[in-house]
Amino acid sequence: MQKFYKKHELWFTLSWIIFYVGAVSFADELSRTIGTEKLVTLPLLLAMCAVLLIWMNRNNLFSTFGLCKGSVPSSKVLWYIPLAALISSNLWFGLRWNLSVHETLLYIGSMIYVGFVEEVIFRGLLFNAMCKDGLKSAVIVSSLTFGIGHIVNLFNGSGAQLASNLCQVGYTIAIGFLFVVLFLKTGSLIPCIVTHSAVNSMSVFANEGSITVTQEIFSAIAIAVIALAYAVYLLKKLPE
Repeated sequence: MQKFYKKHELWFTLSWIIFYVGAVSFADELSRTIGTEKLVTLPLLLAMCAVLLIWMNRNNLFSTFGLCKGSVPSSKVLWYIPLAALISSNLWFGLRWNLSVHETLLYIGSMIYVGFVEEVIFRGLLFNAMCKDGLKSAVIVSSLTFGIGHIVNLFNGSGAQLASNLCQVGYTIAIGFLFVVLFLKTGSLIPCIVTHSAVNSMSVFANEGSITVTQEIFSAIAIAVIALAYAVYLLKKLPE
């Protein structure tokens, strides 16, 4: 694994992305076939996290991929308050108990690991692999692939509708850009991982059944504005 990473860093990253998307989509579908949401997905994600952590630990890559304390005081990043606004976004139109208790726990557990794996892949691996050839292109590609990757929800049996999915792609591109900037400026992925995991986990309580298309569009625009405004603030206020 380490030899492949050293020789072909970008291909190593792309292999992880393809494997992650395909394996999780298959696990989600298998879980639905069994009749328990995330039953197969949770152990799969746990295994992925374990493999990544063991590999990074053996090769002293924790700081390289941002699994460390940030180099910037919390006061200079507004105590991460805009991230709290993003975490609350799934609850803006009310709360709803969508799954059984054990499925809810499986879902939240899965989303915590999703936040970790996706941040390590898209920010840690992909961004680091590309920034050696150009910082701007690395920022753009990391942001776009993270957002556009969510279009898989149209085909993985999750039941996502076209309008809803397009809104999701739009605001996740903005969030992806914010996370790249946050990682770039502070050297830490931990705030991104925590936010990503929390946003995904809160979606299990979203009152999606009563949300109109207009409300979805409004929510997507609001999320994008918060993310982009915070990213611009970090770019202007923090050192190069």
